[in-house]
Amino acid sequence: MSLPAQMRFINLPRFGEPEVMQVATGPVPVPGEGQLLVRAEAVGVNRPDVAQRQGTYPPPKDASPILGLEMAGEIVAIGPGVRGFAVGDRVCGLTNGGAYAEYCVLPAGQALRFPKGFDAVQAAALPENYFTVWANMFQMAGLTEGEKVLVHGGSSGIGTTAIQLARAFGAEVYATAGSQEKCDACVKLGAKRAINYKTEDFAEVIKAETGNGVDVILDMIGAAYFERNVASLAKDGCLSIIAFLGGAVAEKVNLAPIMMKRLTITGSTLRPRTAEEKRAIRDDLLSQVWPLLDEGKFAPVIDTVVSFDQVAEAHRLMEASGHVGKIMLRL
Repeated sequence: MSLPAQMRFINLPRFGEPEVMQVATGPVPVPGEGQLLVRAEAVGVNRPDVAQRQGTYPPPKDASPILGLEMAGEIVAIGPGVRGFAVGDRVCGLTNGGAYAEYCVLPAGQALRFPKGFDAVQAAALPENYFTVWANMFQMAGLTEGEKVLVHGGSSGIGTTAIQLARAFGAEVYATAGSQEKCDACVKLGAKRAINYKTEDFAEVIKAETGNGVDVILDMIGAAYFERNVASLAKDGCLSIIAFLGGAVAEKVNLAPIMMKRLTITGSTLRPRTAEEKRAIRDDLLSQVWPLLDEGKFAPVIDTVVSFDQVAEAHRLMEASGHVGKIMLRL
């Protein structure tokens, strides 16, 4: 396959509002050791992309400066040392940046085949959310069948993924969201009870619904919810923090309940994890989750699909937070 020398990509010449992003032309990257070169068909838009555009989430030194953490498309070249993939295979994957482009380098250890019956938009909606939820809710927090979990931001891409995965693995799910429409969407996906955080106190609802609290909380709010999260956990429960939309510094917090209830508080970000750690998550997903996707047990929730050159509109939609599920770019 003859590859072009140049490609279109989304350039970020400076930090700022969505309009600073511009379609530009640059060289097609060359895959290195253990890497695939993929011609992108669809790209997922995520909150870390927005934060990077705003200047608050710098990429690691060895990552592409181009925005974008997940994509799907066709393999067009393979770097040295790669096994198990062939030119022409259609894959989705978790990138180390660079997904907002017509061609993207993808580590082979972070690539996954398309689930059966999936198109590129559906496949590209998987990696960032599924890697994040699996690592934090299952690997780190240890959610198991029969346990109760509270998912904050239940209507987000992360939230809709977490609700569906938790239900698929036999957990009882509660979720928070910011409108009745979003709460209804959470219940439709499998939440036993969705809590409108604008009109209800989630800690009071969780106490009334469960009596003893939940076993796991997947939280993207941080400081603003910390004490109520601790109050909402049952004995030996785990709070897993994945973002700080409500601040990173909690002041004057009563730590006694953590000791009294033997709680675990953990958290992580996906991007700084090593290639080996990301490969381990990928392998778990392929063995545990992809068979369920193949069977049609659940699928990513996609709110909006816009064209590649409408990336500013995609970021505006993300910042407005009116969406349920994923916002996608189609190439």
